[in-house]
Parts: sequence; structure tokens; C-alpha cells
Amino acid sequence: MLNIIIFGAPGSGKGTQSDKIIENYRLFHISTGDVLRDNIRRGTDLGKTAKGYIDQGQLVPDELIIDILAQVLDENKDKATEGVIFDGFPRTIPQAEALERLLADRGTHIDAVVGLEVPEDELIQRIVLRGQESGRADDNAETARKRLEVYHNQTSPLKAYYEEQGKYRAIQGVGEIDDIFETIKSTLDSL
Repeated sequence: MLNIIIFGAPGSGKGTQSDKIIENYRLFHISTGDVLRDNIRRGTDLGKTAKGYIDQGQLVPDELIIDILAQVLDENKDKATEGVIFDGFPRTIPQAEALERLLADRGTHIDAVVGLEVPEDELIQRIVLRGQESGRADDNAETARKRLEVYHNQTSPLKAYYEEQGKYRAIQGVGEIDDIFETIKSTLDSL
């Protein structure tokens, strides 16, 4: 079983590389954004509670996110036999600690954190290009800078947290997509 976190700033290629990791290792993909939207769409109790926070412009509390992740893991044991890739979670050290407890309660743990490292000017360029291609108005240079600022303030401290545990694996996220994946693959294969 291989449990990993895909980690990196907005525009670092997490989605692209997640798809390749999932396909190669047959991991169960958990995207907290997708899980939240699904629970809200289905009108579950957890979804209704999350929607209440979102509708008020508030962040969904960590405790609620963890409850939702626990439910997803428990309902999908048969799909997660090879392991799980966490995408978009954790974003803070308290979330990382809560995830560790959640996994420990299920007799497992995080094996590695794949950190896609990309220079900031490249990240902004990618986000703007993605916005031009997709038509997403929120993928522009100004919004990209704001998202990167939030990332640096809230999420980047996780790098040091996981480095201290010996789980962080820095991957240069610039270059050909397949070359980046080969580096990820050789890193994960060595675990």
C-alpha cells in the first residue's frame, strides 16, 4: 500500500502528475474540493453543514473536512487497496496532524509527499495560460499572485514539516511532463 500527498503551489502541475500517478500505481484519488462538492451536490448531512459555511463565505473547518475524508476512506476501502493519493489536502500543519491521526486509526500512514517545485514566475505564466485556454476568468496574473501569497503563508510551511519527518520528496516541476513523471516514478519506486 502506498499513501502519498501531491504537494505544490497553484500551477505546479499537481493535477497532471496526479493523473499519471493514479494510472501507474492504481491509487485511489481523494481531492478534498471534489469530495466537498460531491457531498454538497448529494445533500448529505456533512455536505449540508459544509454548504452552510461556504454560503457564509467561511472556510470549512478542519474537523468537518477530516470527518468527510474519514467517510470517503471508509466507504471506499475496496478502491483504496493499493493506496491513496491526497490532492489539495492537507493545506496546513493542523490538517496534516489530523490526517496522520485519521490514517493511524485505520492502521496506515503517509509514505511520501511529492513536492512539485516550480519557480514563481513560471507558476504565474502557467496559471495565466491555463486561464486563456479554459476561459476561466479567475486564472489571471493578479489572482495568481494572490493565490501564491496564500499558498506561501499557509501551505508552504508543510514542506518543512514533512522534511523533518523524512517524507518530503522534492521534484523539479519544470520540463517535459513525462520527464517529470519519470522522476516521480523513480522516487516512489525507491520507497
